[in-house]
Amino acid sequence: MSRKLISFDWAIKKILRSKANFGILEGFLSELLFTDIRILEVLESEANQDTGFDKYNRVDIKVKDSSEQILIIEIQYSRELDYLQRILFATSKTISEHLAEGAAYADVSKVISVNILYFDFGKGDDYIYHGTTRFTGLHNHSVLELSEEQKRLYKAEKIADIYPEYYLIEVRNFDDIARDSLDEWIYFLKNEQIKEGFSAKGLKQAQETLDVLKMSQQERLAYAHHQEQLHYEASMYESTYVLGEMKGMEKGIEQGIIITAKNMKQAGIPVTTISKVTGLSTAQIATL
Repeated sequence: MSRKLISFDWAIKKILRSKANFGILEGFLSELLFTDIRILEVLESEANQDTGFDKYNRVDIKVKDSSEQILIIEIQYSRELDYLQRILFATSKTISEHLAEGAAYADVSKVISVNILYFDFGKGDDYIYHGTTRFTGLHNHSVLELSEEQKRLYKAEKIADIYPEYYLIEVRNFDDIARDSLDEWIYFLKNEQIKEGFSAKGLKQAQETLDVLKMSQQERLAYAHHQEQLHYEASMYESTYVLGEMKGMEKGIEQGIIITAKNMKQAGIPVTTISKVTGLSTAQIATL
């Protein structure tokens, strides 16, 4: 039977920033991006600090892929709804923070934003979404390409290779059936367990490193508090969201009743009849 492992958000904040544990993140990113990833360093920035006010967990890392390209990858783990603008802001901030003062814009780093989401986000039936930037002709719908000079300058084959890329992993949409090695990682992200026979890159080290039983008593207490806080935040979100929906429905019904009463009044229907149909008082109807 699989042991319960430390949740990925806690691991990102407390464990995976250590060079000794880079292999875990390297494995996950290699499976996701379909290229061998080697972490060069964890980048420090204002948005990458470990503070009690950090409402979502994030780590920025500089990596090298199998073609020797240097990339900046930011990994975020969140249960928050206000997200599309958040990841846009985060990638923009990452780009600006890591462009040296006075450097040419051609030196802007390629940023890949990997987002592990634990809430229902948008409408869709998949559990991994990939977003890139491309420019399409308004009239003939052709895709704008880089010139040969630009390819050499930017060290890129297409425009999408320059702009940030986004991966949205909607964990709750995953059906718990691991069809390939990437799915093995998604299974772990959702269930905090690694099944016997899983062989995706990095998972073996994750199984050894993220074992809850290996935590000290102090670490377990801190981790338990963290888990309780997540449950509390989820409950607060659910209750606030449901309450907001109910209030919105009530307001919509009230407005519909008023519109109906106004239309009936304009049609010359007696006030007493309007009152019976809508439930409004004769005094309320008189003010319409």
